[in-house]
Amino acid sequence: MKTTPAPPAAPPKPSWDPRQPEPAFPWIRSTIRIRLTLLYGGMFLIAGILLLSIIYLLTAQALRDGTQWPDLQVKGQGVHLSSGQCPALDVARNNDELNTVLRSCLGGARQEALNDLLNRSLLALVGLSVIAFAFGYAMAGRVLSPLGRITRTARRVAGTDLTRRIEMDGPDDELKELADTFDEMLDRLERAFTAQQRFVANASHELRTPLAINRTLLEVHLSDPGAPVELQQLGKTLLATNERSEQLVEGLLLLARSDNQIVERKPVDLAEVATRALDQARSEAQGKGVELRGEQKPAVVQGNGVLLERIALNLVQNAVRYNVADNGWVEVTTEIQHGQAVLVVSNTGPVVPAYEIDNLFEPFRRLRTERTGSDKGVGLGLSIARSVARAHGGRIIAEPREGGGLVMRVTLPV
Repeated sequence: MKTTPAPPAAPPKPSWDPRQPEPAFPWIRSTIRIRLTLLYGGMFLIAGILLLSIIYLLTAQALRDGTQWPDLQVKGQGVHLSSGQCPALDVARNNDELNTVLRSCLGGARQEALNDLLNRSLLALVGLSVIAFAFGYAMAGRVLSPLGRITRTARRVAGTDLTRRIEMDGPDDELKELADTFDEMLDRLERAFTAQQRFVANASHELRTPLAINRTLLEVHLSDPGAPVELQQLGKTLLATNERSEQLVEGLLLLARSDNQIVERKPVDLAEVATRALDQARSEAQGKGVELRGEQKPAVVQGNGVLLERIALNLVQNAVRYNVADNGWVEVTTEIQHGQAVLVVSNTGPVVPAYEIDNLFEPFRRLRTERTGSDKGVGLGLSIARSVARAHGGRIIAEPREGGGLVMRVTLPV
């Protein structure tokens, strides 16, 4: 028995959001620049401490060897010795006490000189350490600036903008070689994606014409009142199949278009887009006994109104079709949150495991199934919604709702 090979697994999602803003305090993170700064500054600090210790020991030895006071012999009567730096000379009564006092004063002066040298050296070391850390931070930033350009380009590419290039100039070193290799990889990726999108678009265009001809012929035969009942039933079945194929082709064409960046942008109110989607899905919701509710607040974005309406319509239709039989509801809200426009579609429905969420966004896949096979759609709705959101610089997130159903959140820049 011939088995259908499993579709390729989806690539792992990045652990960071390419559209997240830079942190307010980037030096708090343990970046390579911080580590290099600590390495440079730490090495200077250790070298300074060693140098200070050696100078201190050599100075102490030099003072000890060069200031050995010889024994004094004072002869005569009524000799009076005094010194402001050594007041104990006044109490010396003989030569032994005199020499002891002089050695004590000399040792105190030597220790005071060493302490003064140590204090001044420590202050100089602290000042130079601050300068060394600042200089190390600046030099590390200069050395790592090419990596910063590579990272920023990679983040923009992660947002499906394959036109970005690093184009690094400068000496032909390892960093430039890495940047050039990355640019070459982006060139190949862009060519591959462009060829894929062109193929899907051309194939979709080629298929639309014969499908339209088939639909016209079927409608003409079905309009014949003298046609047998069996032929009419067969015609209706073929017409439904043809309509499904047309939806699939239109979905593939829209998916190929939405994978590109939006060139012409106009102000679009998500509240108006959501209202139109609700109006189009209202009759289907009434037929299934699903309540449509929610408040749509103004949320104007720059984008393509037709594609944004497709996002809202796909999400609302999915929420209506994958719902419960009794007391089901779909809630659609739009608003501005944290400087971004947000469209949220929540619905009741079957319980969705968290590990199945990513599969919902893959083309032709549904919950607990590998391929589509029901009359609820062609399996491209969420794929199209995700592609359109990415083309507008936004994202779409699906979360399981407690009690069953999903919460679909679309975030777009204003």
